[in-house]
Amino acid sequence: MLRSIGMPELLIILGVAVLLFGGKKIPEVAKGLGEGIRNFKTALKGEEKAEEEKKQA
Repeated sequence: MLRSIGMPELLIILGVAVLLFGGKKIPEVAKGLGEGIRNFKTALKGEEKAEEEKKQA
């Protein structure tokens, strides 16, 4: 049925990403993806208001 992703599959995904975005663009894409995930998690937790208050203080 469903298998977990192994090393060969990860290498293929990485190779496709390098072909699509280029070597210099991948860190920027990963950073943007990480920030998006972080924002999504804080929005789900409702901590966005608390963070805004800390920045204003």
